Amino acid sequence: MAERYRTGVLDTCTYIDLDLLEPERLPALPALTAVSLAELQQGVAMAKDPLVRAARTEKLGAAAADFEPLPFDGDAAARYGTLVALVLAARRDPRPRRMDLMIASIASVRGLPLFTRNADDFKGLESVVTVVGV
Repeated sequence: MAERYRTGVLDTCTYIDLDLLEPERLPALPALTAVSLAELQQGVAMAKDPLVRAARTEKLGAAAADFEPLPFDGDAAARYGTLVALVLAARRDPRPRRMDLMIASIASVRGLPLFTRNADDFKGLESVVTVVGV
């Protein structure tokens, strides 16, 4: 088995499915981004079913309590442009991947691997961010 990463950024989908994942496949010190918190907020706002809304609110509350989110700052914004260019060079559309690319840019400028359930969403970015499929 590969050596476990000490730190790393969890993609939103990875955080949502945290209870389903083997802890040894994740970083010992996981981080979340402000973009993931925004996606979790969006999930709460869009939930039509009260039980789904309650579960999403609980997940959001846990994330807010357990993590100091990494910000999407000026360095990440500059890197975002690079990631969009790489996605275009791979002949893919960056528009449906905006949030994913923002999360990846935050991980990239901090030199942290990105842990995701959807590694295919990050194809073409390997030169600037380490993507770890879980």
